[in-house]
Amino acid sequence: MKVIVYRFFLVSLTSKDIIIYFLEEKNMASKRHLKQSINLICEELFAECVAGSLYGQNRESAKALIFSTIKMRNNFVRRISHPEPGMSAKVYYKDLKEKFTAQAGELIDQLNSF
Repeated sequence: MKVIVYRFFLVSLTSKDIIIYFLEEKNMASKRHLKQSINLICEELFAECVAGSLYGQNRESAKALIFSTIKMRNNFVRRISHPEPGMSAKVYYKDLKEKFTAQAGELIDQLNSF
């Protein structure tokens, strides 16, 4: 399923297609744009987790998802600033985007399950 993106706002979280679309939408020529994209996606995931914790029945798993979202965001923003030595930048950032997409997709699936 595709998710609608409108002016940097995630309307619905159903699959990792949104993350792929949003990461590919901007020109990733700079670290700054990649950080902004990751921050935006994590902010929306965080907001959905908070809403789930307030209105859902399973508050403990919502808290765990909130902490997972924060840890994921911090991890990937740090990795943008410090690329691995010996690896070309293009390959490193492509791998970083793929790993972020996979991990955010898992969080979205967990969020949709409760």
